[in-house]
Amino acid sequence: MADEGLRPVIVKKVNKTSGGHHGGAWKIAYADFVTAMMAFFLLMWLLGSTTKGDLQGIAEYFKTPLKVAMAGGSGSGDSSSVIQGGGRDLTRKVGQVTKSDLDPGPKRLYTSKSDTAAVQAEMARAELNRLKALKQKIEAAIDARPALKQFKNQLLLDITTEGLRIQIVDEQNRPMFALAKAELQPYTKDILFEIGRALNDVPNRISLSGHTDATPYASGEKGYSNWELSADRANASRRALIAGGMDEAKVLRVVGLSSAVLFDKADPFNPINRRISIIVMNKKAEESASKDGGSVEVTNEAQARQEVVGAAAQ
Repeated sequence: MADEGLRPVIVKKVNKTSGGHHGGAWKIAYADFVTAMMAFFLLMWLLGSTTKGDLQGIAEYFKTPLKVAMAGGSGSGDSSSVIQGGGRDLTRKVGQVTKSDLDPGPKRLYTSKSDTAAVQAEMARAELNRLKALKQKIEAAIDARPALKQFKNQLLLDITTEGLRIQIVDEQNRPMFALAKAELQPYTKDILFEIGRALNDVPNRISLSGHTDATPYASGEKGYSNWELSADRANASRRALIAGGMDEAKVLRVVGLSSAVLFDKADPFNPINRRISIIVMNKKAEESASKDGGSVEVTNEAQARQEVVGAAAQ
């Protein structure tokens, strides 16, 4: 009995675990099963909604994806597909997108060169008609006023490659400006007032240039010369046009050309070389003049000279 008191006491610990039939591990497995079934039914719905041709395109893509991506073709990028796009650009809705395709942008229109040329030609014709109508209006306005009609021979209007050119030239006994000054004669102001009101009828901008004859100042080119005089006269004409009602924003360029561009090249001292030239510029001339270093050409001098000679003979 004494030995029994020396026996070791053995304690058994039993770890109880919850789970089994009533645990939560089955929920994870069920969620995986539901996810797989959703993916399966979604795939079946997509296959059922896609046309036969699109299915062939999809199959072709997975067979040779690089070939379809580079060369294009009928496939999931077709507009009839429920999966829009295809290729590198998923926003495209028509056909596969190849690497060589260009993004037209939100406002870009594809037109042929012939269509563009036709539109430009039509715009040029419409602009030419506007300038011709303006020419007729100015001529009619001068004819309607007896006080201005007597100066008709000094007012030359013609259509050039730059637009409508209006030239007001001097005569021997009827100058536009005071001698060697930029002071406008009263009848010159009346002419410019009439022209200024008419110029608002067209959206075209204008260029003014002053011209003198070759008679030099006593001081030559070192002091105040024909260059300053021609520029001052061009600016005086600009002010008169604006005073007559022309929008001041229409003026694009005012230059003084001295005697560099003579009207009568045979006689540099002819009073007709003293003139103001107003060019109602067409779109091409306006774009050229707006560029840095652009120029406005002066053409058809021979034709204008013939008009003066013919008018003077009448």
